[in-house]
Amino acid sequence: MTNLEDTDDGLGGGEAGGHEPSPTPAYDPLLISWEEAPASTRYSPADLDDPLFPATTAPPSEEAGGWQMPPPSPSAQPYPDRYQREYQERMTELQRRLREETITIPRRPHRWAVTVRELAETLLLALLIFLAVRASLQNFRVEGASMEPSLENGEYLIVNKLSYAQLDLGIFDWLPFFDSGNDPMRHVWSSPQRGDVIVFLAPTSPNRDFIKRIIGVPGDTIHIDEGTGKVSVNGQVLSEPYIRGTTSCNAICDKVIPKANTPESQAACGSDACYFVMGDNRQNSSDSRQNWLVPEENIVGKALITYWHQGGPELDLAPNHSIGAAQEAAAQE
Repeated sequence: MTNLEDTDDGLGGGEAGGHEPSPTPAYDPLLISWEEAPASTRYSPADLDDPLFPATTAPPSEEAGGWQMPPPSPSAQPYPDRYQREYQERMTELQRRLREETITIPRRPHRWAVTVRELAETLLLALLIFLAVRASLQNFRVEGASMEPSLENGEYLIVNKLSYAQLDLGIFDWLPFFDSGNDPMRHVWSSPQRGDVIVFLAPTSPNRDFIKRIIGVPGDTIHIDEGTGKVSVNGQVLSEPYIRGTTSCNAICDKVIPKANTPESQAACGSDACYFVMGDNRQNSSDSRQNWLVPEENIVGKALITYWHQGGPELDLAPNHSIGAAQEAAAQE
């Protein structure tokens, strides 16, 4: 029986044709699949000029299921590129120092420098506090007996210098729909009131600080009854349980205080507001009964607290008394 494969067109190897055996056909990937190709035509790693496939690697046997790509070598670069730059990992300076396990400890400053700085800060803060307190409060020592029995000789008191603080509203005239009016000066807290104990610069002795009680404010009429010693404000007799002795007229018994912000006020005391004051010790006091008034600019402040009373460190409120009767009489006008 004739073998067709041996005699087909002389392609097979046989003695009848008298030809040499033809070589094994090369593997063509366009016509023959990998599985159909003979094992001898498959490429081995030794046939490939690729660094991924070293020549020393032997192909696996057919029983193992055919040749498979071996794992790449760690040092191999599959696709070398001469234009490719060497890879550099980007990191911040802090990350680099942490990766290198480098820790820099700052140099400890000199102790004396820290001490000097803290001392300077403490002194500056103390100075600011002192200036703030000095601008708002001030202490005085009572000298003389003109305010007895309310204040004794040698007693100390703290005066609030901001009690009668004023603000010029004229600085806000540039605002729309705002008009400061003819009298732009306004008191922030309150104006001097009857019964307030104040410290002021005496018009007769500008270098001395006097302490007296306000009896009359701008627009008031003061009358002193020489026979009874009663003091009347705007026709209303005052009740004064805080005084000592009998009130005498001294130079005048009647005094009209000009209204504020008038030419008469400027002529009377040189200020827009004048005040009539007297000491509580009426028989031993130099005050407005000697025909002078206190300009508002001369007022240092209102007595707030007294201490060191009768040689003791006790604190007490200043003896400010409201004169209700005089306020009612002024309101009726």
